[in-house]
Amino acid sequence: MFYTVLTIMLLQLNIQNFAIVRSLDIDWQQGMTTITGETGAGKSIAIDGLGLCLGERATSNVVRPNAKKAELAATFDLKSNKFAQKWLVKHDLQMDNECILRRVISAEGRSKAYINGSQVPLAQLKEVGHLLINIHGQHDHQLIVKATEQRRLLDSYAEHPNLLDDVKYHQQQYRKLTVEFEQLQESKYQREAKRQLLQYQVTELDEFSLQQGEFETLENDYKRHSNAQDILNETLQTLQLLCENEQSNVVDNLRHSCENLSSLSNLDSRLSPIKDILNDALLQIDDASHDLRQYYDQLDLDPETYAAIESRYSQAVQLSKKHQVTPENMVLLHIELTKELTDISSDESRLNSLLEEIEHANQAYFESATRLSTSRQAAAKKLNKQISKSMQSLNMPNGKFEVLIEQSLDNKAAADNNALSLLNSAISIHGFDDVSFLVSINPGQPLEAMNKVASGGELSRISLAMQVILADKVVTPTLIFDEVDVGISGPTAAMVGAKLQELAKNTQVICVTHLPQVASKGHQQLFVAKLTDGEHTETTITELCSESRVKEIARLLAGDVVTEHSLANAQELLAS
Repeated sequence: MFYTVLTIMLLQLNIQNFAIVRSLDIDWQQGMTTITGETGAGKSIAIDGLGLCLGERATSNVVRPNAKKAELAATFDLKSNKFAQKWLVKHDLQMDNECILRRVISAEGRSKAYINGSQVPLAQLKEVGHLLINIHGQHDHQLIVKATEQRRLLDSYAEHPNLLDDVKYHQQQYRKLTVEFEQLQESKYQREAKRQLLQYQVTELDEFSLQQGEFETLENDYKRHSNAQDILNETLQTLQLLCENEQSNVVDNLRHSCENLSSLSNLDSRLSPIKDILNDALLQIDDASHDLRQYYDQLDLDPETYAAIESRYSQAVQLSKKHQVTPENMVLLHIELTKELTDISSDESRLNSLLEEIEHANQAYFESATRLSTSRQAAAKKLNKQISKSMQSLNMPNGKFEVLIEQSLDNKAAADNNALSLLNSAISIHGFDDVSFLVSINPGQPLEAMNKVASGGELSRISLAMQVILADKVVTPTLIFDEVDVGISGPTAAMVGAKLQELAKNTQVICVTHLPQVASKGHQQLFVAKLTDGEHTETTITELCSESRVKEIARLLAGDVVTEHSLANAQELLAS
């Protein structure tokens, strides 16, 4: 056998009521599988079904007419796919060494996704799908002319994800700091006006220096002094009433009552509790009288003290009105305004420290971007040789390929590490390299941008060459090519087939093709047919045996009329 794949990655695909498919079961084999069929038969139907299993968007019209729902399931062997195994374990979806992706789509367009029997969000199908299959469509070669795709392909070949992550991290840090700097700069004048107001307010409150709980004490002292005469009069009158009136007072009268009841309780014991209550009352009133006398004697109502209390109390009330808070909340306001002033003042010092931080971030960015650029330059030299050689093997004998890497930022500013001069520069998460793919197809032709000199077929071949080169650098163990050989024919087709066959030595390859030279290279060949009875249409996919395969290759060679000559050519292709 030509292949050395030790295990099948994609094992099985089951499709029910999908588009014009009623029921379909495909068992995939090792190496390279080719899918052929008549024009319009729906050769890509299996690829479309796989796409839905991998999380592509679904609409209601994918459900077969008159069916309630479409069901699609793909089974994968994960023995050799450690990345997918780790992903499933992380999400608690592991099941031995297999992974079954299932999609159910209702006729109304509702969709459900499952991984190993557990319902999951569609996004998770996409996540794990990227670790299982890589699908290249027939128009993917058009992407290769885009600068972003060219840079991505070079980075994939260079295998430097850590360098990319470093550049992205330092770019984000740099942007974060510069945004903060610009915001502080824009609000500088408003902040200065606010700072001056806060400084005045805090200074005023500092000078007054009201302490926590002081106003409550002030208020109590103020009330006492302002009502001094009433307090003196009422206190003295109460003392007279309680104990100091020689003719009649509460204490003497209560003592006399206690003495009377004490004598009477000897005659009637029921009076004893009453006598006890009066005795307790006598003791309490006696104590209260004593305390009231002490209060009266110690009452200090000095006019000078009162004047000082009245002045500070009035100031506190006026300040509270000025700052529109209650006097009790003046201390809290003082704390808040002081903090706000400190914050604004720190903004000024923050502006100065930001310049230093931006300088460091800028330097770190350029150091990491330089390391990335160096890695790209080294990878580009190797890639130039490999793709040029591969182009020549794909019937472009004079083909030459070169990766052009140019720095997009001003070199002097980069060398000087002048952070401020770069505040508005386009510092990218991808570094400062502009990557361009240049090719020359014909002798004497200068290297130019791919889209200027390469035809559609030539772009397909260059794209395929790159995919073959990058195949051992991707984590997906199954590669699908959906008519990527469009625009190719003749001897070139045989070379493309050989490239795909080479790729299948280490990777499971599935290729939808119309070229006999490509189809004949497959270890397994599937045939797609469209059947109709005039009312209903149905697509079927069958695996071709050796005899049927010869006939199909002959049909691809000769068209509808298969001749002995085309059959002989088909056998020769298969034998090679």
